Amino acid sequence: MSEQAIGIVIADDHEVVRAGFAALLGTQPDFRVLAVAADGAEAVRRCRELRPDVVLMDVRMPGTDGIEATRQLIGEAPVRSPDGAGGDVYRGPKVLILTTFDLDEYVFDALRAGASGFLLKDATAERLFDAVRVVAAGEALLAPGVTRRLISEFARLRPNDVHGGSVSGSGVSGSGDAGASGAGGRAGGMATLTPRETEVLRLVAEGLSNTEIARRLVVTEETVKTHVSRMLAKLGLRDRTQAVVAAYESGLVVPGR
Repeated sequence: MSEQAIGIVIADDHEVVRAGFAALLGTQPDFRVLAVAADGAEAVRRCRELRPDVVLMDVRMPGTDGIEATRQLIGEAPVRSPDGAGGDVYRGPKVLILTTFDLDEYVFDALRAGASGFLLKDATAERLFDAVRVVAAGEALLAPGVTRRLISEFARLRPNDVHGGSVSGSGVSGSGDAGASGAGGRAGGMATLTPRETEVLRLVAEGLSNTEIARRLVVTEETVKTHVSRMLAKLGLRDRTQAVVAAYESGLVVPGR
């Protein structure tokens, strides 16, 4: 997509919801709604064809649901432009999950599948606009407090997942490869973190922003950003949302403590 516009695909099985989001997003000069899709399979096809920056993805859809569609999109290898121009590589869209409830168990699975965040369907127009821009820019943790409650709740309901036992879903690696992102792989990655990077990861998982972490650790915000970037690289994660999931799944952060 051009630098002037954020390309968007909207996937939802309700026509009214698709039309409503498309109309709202179409009012913004920096947004371009490329297509709408009625299910996950159509969303994947449209994304492969149109290469959007962001996908608004409903979770519960007939056939291929939003979780499986997210896995497919996140797991695809980067694609170079047809002319082979150096540096022009499409790495897939950021997935913004649409949900009715802020503690929908399916959202947890979607985050583990590689989604960048989630948005309630009754969000205000301004919240929708902000969410799309934030996700497109790579700042995945849209609502730290709500995301923390979400992951804490389902980590509590799935103790085996939290403490490195049976891990369902596709894991949290940037590639979407379940085998590469199992409990053993995460444990090994955690061991490579410095004490400060581990502390930063713990604070990210607690829902703190970079500014709040900087205040807590008495360092600059730029220093925190550097720690976050290095931590994500060492763990092979795409963004802060996956870092939160990894922190809970590895046992670094235990709900209720």
